[in-house]
Amino acid sequence: MTFLTNQDRRWLARWLMIVACFIIGIVVVGGITRLTESGVSITQWNVISGTLPPLSDAAWQAEFAKYQATPQYILVNGPAGMTLGTYKAIFFWEWLHRLLARGIVMVFALPLVWFWARGKIPAGYKPRLIALLALLGLQGAAGWWMVKSGIYFDVKVSHFRLATHLLLALVSLAGMVWTALDLVSAGPPARLRPIAALALGALVLQLMLGAWLAGLRAGVVAGAGWFNWQAWPLMQGQLWPDGIVWAKGVVFAACHDPYLIHFMHRWWAWVVVALMIVLARRAKSAGNRPAAIALHSAIGTQILLGIATVWSGVWIPIAVAHQLTGALLVMATTWSAHAIGRRAV
Repeated sequence: MTFLTNQDRRWLARWLMIVACFIIGIVVVGGITRLTESGVSITQWNVISGTLPPLSDAAWQAEFAKYQATPQYILVNGPAGMTLGTYKAIFFWEWLHRLLARGIVMVFALPLVWFWARGKIPAGYKPRLIALLALLGLQGAAGWWMVKSGIYFDVKVSHFRLATHLLLALVSLAGMVWTALDLVSAGPPARLRPIAALALGALVLQLMLGAWLAGLRAGVVAGAGWFNWQAWPLMQGQLWPDGIVWAKGVVFAACHDPYLIHFMHRWWAWVVVALMIVLARRAKSAGNRPAAIALHSAIGTQILLGIATVWSGVWIPIAVAHQLTGALLVMATTWSAHAIGRRAV
């Protein structure tokens, strides 16, 4: 039986945090891909040949021809006069997004095989690491499932599939961070305490609403303009926005109406803030002041960036920073949840 040292456990934790950084990177690139309307620019999923972009004029023309058969091109970009040069620009972001996806799987799978072969994985961690690998594979499958909805059915991808794709990435991120923290902590693995589960659940709902909002292009329905109070905290100058369509019922409106989803996203955020403050205080009481500071900083920055995203009219750099901070908030929440879970054991 191989003896595992604390250094072995630290190496495993570092590897998982490197994978976590890759996931943050792909979340950012995914945000840019959505905001630049690049998601359906590549209409096929070729695991090997798709690693390289087209390398000749003929290959570029062939890719462009496939894209020209999509609803997005036929109904939007074609009438707008999209050229091959413009197509190349949106192709880049989707290609980079898929390249990073391949990279994440390799950065996780290859070291996993190496650590496993050398007997460097502690008892009880193999099922968890296999589950994380499966989650990464599911994330890739969900990405293609999402893209297909924009290739065959609509000018944009399904906001439900977009949310599934994003949430799987963020669940993977939380799993990497939690497992890394378990590896470097003395004693048994941490437990998920009720207040931590409540905070994480509220955050998941907020992230889902944010993904729906992004998928429905609902960031601009409240209006815009820097420090324009008519756009935030109000929507079009009102607390309760005009334009919500109730014809198909409350549930349908809550899942499909851009005005209502925007309204829910901006006000559910304050429920999340309250829970994060409680969680951060619990983490501090548990002796992990850095985790509490990280959580306070992340949630505060995220709220400010959300407001700025609306005021700016969804300016891409600010919107991407908002998505990046969302991923960092997931990490900080996981860290604080783990801190109070350690106190419980």
